[in-house]
Amino acid sequence: MEKIKIGFLPLYIKLYDDCGSGAKARPRLEPFAEKLAGQLGGRGFDVMLSPFCRIKSEFDKAVADFEAAGCRAIVTWHAAYSPSLESISALAGTGLPIVVLDTTETYAFGPDQDPGEISYCHGIHGVMDMCSMLHRHGKAFAIAAGHIEHSDVIDRATGLLRAAVAASSLEGSRTGSIGGSFDGMGDFLVSDDEMKSRFGVDVIYPADGELAGYKELVKDSDIAAEMNKIRTECEPISEVTDECLMRTVRNDLAVRRWIEEKGLDAFTANFREIGNGTGLDIMPFMEACDAMARGTGYAGEGDVLTASLVGALLKGYPETAFIEIFCPDWKGGTLMLSHMGEYNPNLTEGKRTMLEMNFIYGGAKNPVVSYGCYKSGDAVFINLFRTKAEGFKLFISPVKMEAPAEGTDNFPNKVRGWMRPCMPVADFLEALSFEGATHHSALVYGARVAEIEYFAKLLGLPFVTVK
Repeated sequence: MEKIKIGFLPLYIKLYDDCGSGAKARPRLEPFAEKLAGQLGGRGFDVMLSPFCRIKSEFDKAVADFEAAGCRAIVTWHAAYSPSLESISALAGTGLPIVVLDTTETYAFGPDQDPGEISYCHGIHGVMDMCSMLHRHGKAFAIAAGHIEHSDVIDRATGLLRAAVAASSLEGSRTGSIGGSFDGMGDFLVSDDEMKSRFGVDVIYPADGELAGYKELVKDSDIAAEMNKIRTECEPISEVTDECLMRTVRNDLAVRRWIEEKGLDAFTANFREIGNGTGLDIMPFMEACDAMARGTGYAGEGDVLTASLVGALLKGYPETAFIEIFCPDWKGGTLMLSHMGEYNPNLTEGKRTMLEMNFIYGGAKNPVVSYGCYKSGDAVFINLFRTKAEGFKLFISPVKMEAPAEGTDNFPNKVRGWMRPCMPVADFLEALSFEGATHHSALVYGARVAEIEYFAKLLGLPFVTVK
């Protein structure tokens, strides 16, 4: 995955340079700023470090440089108190998200500390001044406070940056739709105009004959390579013939070519319409999986709303998947996640299985479908839905994914995962439907609730957090 470029902005005060105290403090503060930037770089970011900024013209230049360089977010750090009116116009005026890093080099500051340490540790009131002004200007921001070595402050800042990148990825994105929306499903149904006006998402449909044309362009050598890859990665449950696998791969690679040619960030396919003039003769289940693994969003049944959400989240959180709650395990206190054949294979445990599906749901031919079981780990469950009173809204809840105990998984021919909510299953299901959540959702491993709340704020989405 390409590194996310961010700007690192140290804030300072010109008064200290004018009166001479900066000559003593800077030799220690500047290396510490480099250390902080290095810590973020170690978390996978491409960090652009600005010189210390003190006055309006310096802040204006630093932010403009970040924007010109293609930074996706700005991290601020107060090396000392910095008067907010010097920086606020640049920070409130930029379209880049802001994450405030509030930390110091010195850990202990009790009555036995050397008073001289104040010069290196008093940025807190500058943080408060700036954040107060960001609020006054209506600029959404996030903050992570703590000691660099004795807390998880860098990890929390990292998560907030990923949320910021995900949120900024939605506007201007492109979501493909094959076969339109599933007839009769109303919960996620959103018009193309609404996707554009509310989220800035363009919905793209294949032209007549376009996908059929891409199928004709697929090279035999590419089909052979993809077939070999699939047979290496997936264990057949029953015989998978070369004929069926070849047909599956040809259709999948045609969809992949369409995604690439149209610059799609996400796509959805309505399995009921495949084979009915779409240009495909199999439902591209395996390409849906591979697309998510590559960072392209997906949702089933023609759901452009959730597909776009998953596509944006994947830009900041590679461990994201489209999911659907299937069955409650009242006894075990979990919810079984499943779908016909779509999941993110990067998030599964053990070797995947595959079989030739007897496809009885429309006019398409039998596809080869792979299956996997979601790995264990902490995650956040996310659902984007719409209400009459508040418009679009986000449902956010921390969950725990639990892999089956060894020898107990009787579902090798199913997409599956067992999700433990943060409350009894019955209460969680009641909360979902009480709020109005759709039956299509996203799952993000390794995220924190606060990060997804920031994601919602940046998008101007009201949200409900259930935890």
